[in-house]
Formats: sequence, structure tokens, C-alpha cells
Amino acid sequence: QVQLVESGGGLVQAGGSLRLSCAASGSGFTINAMGWYRQAPGKQRELVATITSGGNTNYADSVKGRFTIARDNAKNTVYLQMNNLKPEDTAVYYCNCNANRGPISLRYWGQGTQVTVSS
Repeated sequence: QVQLVESGGGLVQAGGSLRLSCAASGSGFTINAMGWYRQAPGKQRELVATITSGGNTNYADSVKGRFTIARDNAKNTVYLQMNNLKPEDTAVYYCNCNANRGPISLRYWGQGTQVTVSS
């Protein structure tokens, strides 16, 4: 079992910044790709950004140029730096990772952290 513990959400005014962190832990697992997704009220969960263990990144068009994803492989931790936040960024943000244990590959989710951007 892999556990993902998120932190860093909160309330911020439009134009402000927040930094989310997510630490993965799990004995015997290799953490591969990690990422962030978000879900706004009444909407489906959507991809925000992903990063491979090699550092390749992918972003949703809506956050390109404003959000930056990074990771510390030694700590199995992924970060999301969010700048120039907009009210439409308001959502619950979920950390995600793909993890391998031998031939088994599984996907894990964090509990979510609320980000609220006021206008």
C-alpha cells in the first residue's frame, strides 16, 4: 500500500500564489509518475500536471505558464507551485502516483486539499 499525504492548500486572492506538496510512502514500492488533478464542484476530476521519475512534465493548457510541477525523487515528494491564481482554479486538488511492486503496477490517490481563490 502507498500513502500520499498532501499539504499546502488554502485561501488566496486572485493573482496570489500557493505551493502544494505531496509525500508518498510505501515499503517495497517504486514510485513512478506523479501528478496533480483537481475537481471543482459539479465538475469532473481533471488533470493539472504530471511528472515522470525522469523529470518529464505535462500540463493542462489552462495552467501552462502559471503552474510548475517538480519532484524530489529521494523523498518521493511532488510539488505544485501555483502562481497568478484565478478564481477558476478553485477546486480540491488531488495528488496521484503510479507505483510498482514487482510486476504489479497500481495507481494511488491522496485525500485531497482544498484550494480557494477569491476574486
